[in-house]
Amino acid sequence: MPNHQGSYTEKEIYGQPELWRKTYQLVYSEKRWIKELFDKVTANPATEIILTGAGTSGFIGNTVEGIVQKELGLRTRAVATTDLITHPEYFLSKKNATLLISFARSGDSPESVEAYRISDQYCKHIDHLIITCNRDGALARKAVNNNTYVLLLPEGANDQGLAMTGSFTSMLLTALLVTGIDNLESNQRYVDLAATYSNRVLEQYMGQLKTIAAKKFERVVLLGSGSNLGIAREGALKIQELSDGAIICTYDSFLGFRHGPKAVVNNKTLIIYIFSGNPLVYQYELDLAQSIEEKSNYLDTLGIRESDIPELALGNSILLNSQESPQLKQFFTLCAIIPIQALAYYKSVNLKLDPDNPSRNGAISRVVQGVTIYSR
Repeated sequence: MPNHQGSYTEKEIYGQPELWRKTYQLVYSEKRWIKELFDKVTANPATEIILTGAGTSGFIGNTVEGIVQKELGLRTRAVATTDLITHPEYFLSKKNATLLISFARSGDSPESVEAYRISDQYCKHIDHLIITCNRDGALARKAVNNNTYVLLLPEGANDQGLAMTGSFTSMLLTALLVTGIDNLESNQRYVDLAATYSNRVLEQYMGQLKTIAAKKFERVVLLGSGSNLGIAREGALKIQELSDGAIICTYDSFLGFRHGPKAVVNNKTLIIYIFSGNPLVYQYELDLAQSIEEKSNYLDTLGIRESDIPELALGNSILLNSQESPQLKQFFTLCAIIPIQALAYYKSVNLKLDPDNPSRNGAISRVVQGVTIYSR
């Protein structure tokens, strides 16, 4: 591990693989009540699941939404707290049972607390699962209510840097583990494998990512399909946050990018492809990437995939595994964000910013400020 020179953010990026192992042990120790909760939830096929949070915490829901619906067989939606508090009638059901899963690093943002309050009042039949990194946060203190369950993640998950890194991936991992609680023991191998792959990335690819970060790009496009689209969205936010807005980012699905957004690509653009391990999905992604490589005028490209990308002559590639067959399944999302976090960190350093507090004018802060909650 390099000398971090006092940066929380770099330490937190490097600390994620070990944090995942601790998170797995935490979930394992709480398995009994987690299983009881999800047995209750899935016993009613009309139950609706809402995954909520703000900013990065909300993007966890975007990443796992489809996975959770497939795993549990229940209608599942990712709804940001910032949407939930203004239009609860669009998303909450007075008729059907609801499980609201809230993700929060601090648990102190006004929207997180208000989303909990509104949903508890609006829904006649609701349970809450709060996944948070701060034992002293306002959401963690809701555990006194009979319909509220709290999973407090290991202390290292409560990032001290402004940009969420370990808190994002540890809450993401927790979502994958709890909604697949019946497979918890067999999923341990995927957690260990994800940690091994990510340590390999952190050991082998940092020089390449530093070199990319030093290039004079002004725009970044991140592309992903399915759950990887959530990772693309989070990656876009990370690069914008840690560059203090100097780098403008956008994200899209591979197929969606053809329908107009491709116009954003110019000779100051870095394109990041987050490739799927699903062979069918990968064919769609490959078609788009080949089209861009042949016809677009861009600065550089970076491909992230579990195994080799022989069909493309990309400028840069991050390969998690040298084997031909992907092995991580939905746990690939944990690894896919790591090189993007590192790239964002190194771009922040390259721009001579403080990665722990990159916002020179205080426009963004670790816990959101200035939000007034209005009564209904």
